[in-house]
This record gives sequence, structure tokens and C-alpha cells, in this order.
Amino acid sequence: MSKFIQVSYTPSMDYAQAWEKQKEIVRGVDTGEQEEHLLLLQHPPTYTIGSQRHPEHLLWNEEELAKRGITLFQIDRGGDITYHGPGQLVGYPILLLDAAKGIDPHRYLRTLEQVIIDYLAEQGIEAGRKEEYTGVWIGDLKIAAIGIKFNKCRHRKGFVTSHGFAFNISSGIQNEGFSGIVPCGIEQYGVTSLEDITGRTFTVEQVAQEILPHFMRHFEYAQPEEPLFL
Repeated sequence: MSKFIQVSYTPSMDYAQAWEKQKEIVRGVDTGEQEEHLLLLQHPPTYTIGSQRHPEHLLWNEEELAKRGITLFQIDRGGDITYHGPGQLVGYPILLLDAAKGIDPHRYLRTLEQVIIDYLAEQGIEAGRKEEYTGVWIGDLKIAAIGIKFNKCRHRKGFVTSHGFAFNISSGIQNEGFSGIVPCGIEQYGVTSLEDITGRTFTVEQVAQEILPHFMRHFEYAQPEEPLFL
């Protein structure tokens, strides 16, 4: 029997608001008061530093960040520093991983990567993984970063996931906020975007709609007949 999940798309949401929303839904899924949820959205220009905590990978000082209108957050996901901004599809799956069915964090992460890999294959792009690194890669260029958190349940046996993936869509995004950091702490490789790889034009909402069936299939959720993006 297929599971059901709520899906929403927001054209722009401040990072602080999205982070609080994730926490709220995590609590609701834990208590059973809310359904599992996939938040799809874009953020204004933002840097987030994960649990690895390498401040030296932020190349701009506070004055430069203010000048460029980029906010900075130290957050509770895994990983190093990354950039979020317009032209990037961010996905936050808030899912219950039931202990009775076996919890495999590695498998969860690999499945998130596969969702994006399969979408890119549909666009005629051969993408994959790079040994020792997370995310989705096209050769030596990262097109999607992944950083996740497993929140231990208080009312159930298992975990609720939060945070997720950041998929670069718009051309030139790598020359914007990414130039102020060492993305994910990886100095020897660069980043790219869907438009730069294909030479075609995409909207973030279009990609959100087109990637959804891949997410539903891999995580075994029922595909809504008409996805409603709020």
C-alpha cells in the first residue's frame, strides 16, 4: 500500500523561516499530528555552515556579506559550508524512518542522490557520485549538494529526517554566492548548474514539478494526480 506525503513549493522563503518550519513539522511527524512533508523552495542568498564547522571555508567577511545581502547561519545538519540562493531548488524531506523497518542513514542519503541522478538522466545528462563525497556530480563538477539530519523520535521508535538537497538550476549560479566560499570544503573541484550543462532554460518550479515523480517512486509514496504547489 502506497504512503502519502504532503508536498509544497514556495518561490522564496527566508532561511530562518524554513528552518523553524522544518522543526515544527519534525515535531508534528514525531507525535503523529502531521503528515510527512516534502518542502520544495528557493532561499534568498544564504550561507549555511553544518556540523563540520570550518569557518575558514567562508572567504568573505561580515562587511562583504552585508554588502552582497547574504545571510549566514550555523545549523544542525551534517556537512560543511554551502550556498543557497535564487535559481537553486532546495528540497527538505521530513520523513519518518521507522525503526521496525530498519534505519539505514547511508541508504537514505544514497536514495536522495538517486532521485536527482534519475532526473538528470531524463534530461539526457549522465550524472553520478564521486567517491568520498556526498552529492550529485557531473564529472568533477557538483550540481547538487546534500546535507541531512536524523532527529531521534520522542514519541515513536525511529527518526525523522530534516534538511536535504540543494540542486543548482540557473546558469551562472556558481559565479554568484559560491565564489565566497569553499563549497562543502572541497577545494579541488567546482560546481555547475542544470542550465550550464544543458544550454537550455529551466525554471525552478518546473524542475520541482518534474523531479517529484522520481522522489515519489524512490521513497514509495503515492503520486498525486495534480501536485499542488502552495
